[in-house]
Amino acid sequence: MSVQSRYQTIRRHPVAGPIVRFVAENSAIVALLAMVIIATVLAGSSFLSEANIINILRNDSIIGVISLGMTLIIISGGIDLSVGSALVLVGAGGIWVLNMTHSIPLSLITTVVGGLAMGSVNGTIITRGRVTPFIATLGTMATCRSLALYLLNGGGISANVQQYEIISNGDLFGISYPVIYFVILTALVYVFSQKTPLGRYIYAVGSNEKASHLSAINVNRVKLLTYAISGAMVGVAAIIETSRLNSVSAASSGTGYELDAIAAVIIGGTRMSGGKGSVIGTFFGVLILGILSNMLTLMGVSPFATGTVKGIIIIVSVLVQRKE
Repeated sequence: MSVQSRYQTIRRHPVAGPIVRFVAENSAIVALLAMVIIATVLAGSSFLSEANIINILRNDSIIGVISLGMTLIIISGGIDLSVGSALVLVGAGGIWVLNMTHSIPLSLITTVVGGLAMGSVNGTIITRGRVTPFIATLGTMATCRSLALYLLNGGGISANVQQYEIISNGDLFGISYPVIYFVILTALVYVFSQKTPLGRYIYAVGSNEKASHLSAINVNRVKLLTYAISGAMVGVAAIIETSRLNSVSAASSGTGYELDAIAAVIIGGTRMSGGKGSVIGTFFGVLILGILSNMLTLMGVSPFATGTVKGIIIIVSVLVQRKE
């Protein structure tokens, strides 16, 4: 009997079946609970301290916002490797406008519109140029990072308007603003993906692009809008990061963000092949990834080894998806 046949037999079992189905349908929640238990055992009581929990949530909010847009892209059957580099470029542009005009609203608009424009560029290259998403976004990743390094002379840029820091360094009832932004955006993107025609089209295109085209869905338009929305999310993440640090570095800011976002999406249960995924799953995937990184730090594991762990998690998650 094959592994798949045994799995189906267990699912039909009167006792084990409901448990297996619950775990399969809520794998991200189960994984999160398991990760909390493991982290508590291995890292000790310091993990459950209020300061540490708040620190995890605050640190993961930036990756979380990027991951929301990445979820939509992967569900549509694409991928975006340029998110980290785009964050640096649009973040630097927003700070430059802030320093020139001393207008925080204008700076915020510039950053979000810049991210939306970068996402639209990716979408246009993919749809009009018929370039595979991996190659297209690999090219824009290199371009954005190179432009940021050139424009900032390999250094960085700092904001000279003090009030700009308040955006990401305040709190409401003890909850940091970045965490609030992440939770609100998660709710909005969830409603968008589940309750709007465009959200349903994204799933349809990722599930079967040819069938979607035959069903009179404008596939290219759906893809373009998906990348544009993701780009706007990158713009929001750029605002959170630049206001939190009051600066951006062309060399170091945004490094590895694409890997973290993709890992969070996959851990949350979204299929790399497209057509299936959940924004709520990504939310838990971000928390799992954050707890993992925090646990390794508390255990004294070298930060240079965390990338290895994330890479292994991505590979294992994809292998599990292939077995489903």
